[in-house]
Amino acid sequence: MWIYLGLLAAFFLGLHNLCKKHAVQGNEVFPVLLGTVASGFLMLIPCYLGSLIFPEYTKEIGFYIPQIPWETHGYILLKSIIMTASWVLAYQALKNLPITIVVPIRSAGPFFTLIGALLIYKEQPSFLQWLGFFLIISSVLLYSKLGKKEGINFKRNKWIFAIIAATLLGASSGLYDKFLIQKLTLNPQTLQFWFCWYTLLILMAILGIRWFPYAAKRKAFKFRWSIIAVGICLQIADYFYFKALQDPDALIMLLSAIKRSQLIIAVVLGGILFKEKNKRKKLIPLTGILLGIFLILYAANE
Repeated sequence: MWIYLGLLAAFFLGLHNLCKKHAVQGNEVFPVLLGTVASGFLMLIPCYLGSLIFPEYTKEIGFYIPQIPWETHGYILLKSIIMTASWVLAYQALKNLPITIVVPIRSAGPFFTLIGALLIYKEQPSFLQWLGFFLIISSVLLYSKLGKKEGINFKRNKWIFAIIAATLLGASSGLYDKFLIQKLTLNPQTLQFWFCWYTLLILMAILGIRWFPYAAKRKAFKFRWSIIAVGICLQIADYFYFKALQDPDALIMLLSAIKRSQLIIAVVLGGILFKEKNKRKKLIPLTGILLGIFLILYAANE
């Protein structure tokens, strides 16, 4: 069951990536990020209020948010710091690079998650799973060669380093999620609600320095429907992902790879919508990435 929940998360992550590309075009990254987190947080407020006013009912429908100790708040705050840094770097890179380059680099995340899963959680991949992971990495390297044809030098372009750093931080957060869900026994909506709350506080502090004081920046900001859509899609994707992690049999290394199937939406449909270059050539490494994911799924079902 957790594999199917992972696939649902991947579907909404693909939509999230498309909306994100539209939201950041010609816009400052920080207010867009604030808007997406705020819209997601607004989705979760009814769960929190319902848990205070109608606790039995919210428990029955599975959206109860219990009170948690301060120590647990500290753990969630740490996740907010990690993910805020990852998002800021990723949004900046997405604003300055084609989506068909950014998303495949992000697909290298399962490789870093694999290392953490082996060292921290002692997860044991099979031969086919190893093969699948290395096939994904090889395909990402092929994307780097295609990127040079679009005037992108992978050794000198600072946005490439930004998206790589964002990927490393995202992989760290993924490993941390398993600890929060399985070790601290947080349910998805509780983690999502407090994560959004602390992330909003961090972003408000950043914007208080870099955006709110400057009238020219505020006037240049363009609100788009896609800002709200990003937040909604992300919260839905996270809900399915955290529900999958609640299964004690779920392997974070496999879930991380399954989420890469979002590439079908982000690369194929994104390349068409944003009229980016070399779409057909990018289907070759995309096929390699999807084949790697297939091997991982096949091995999991053996």
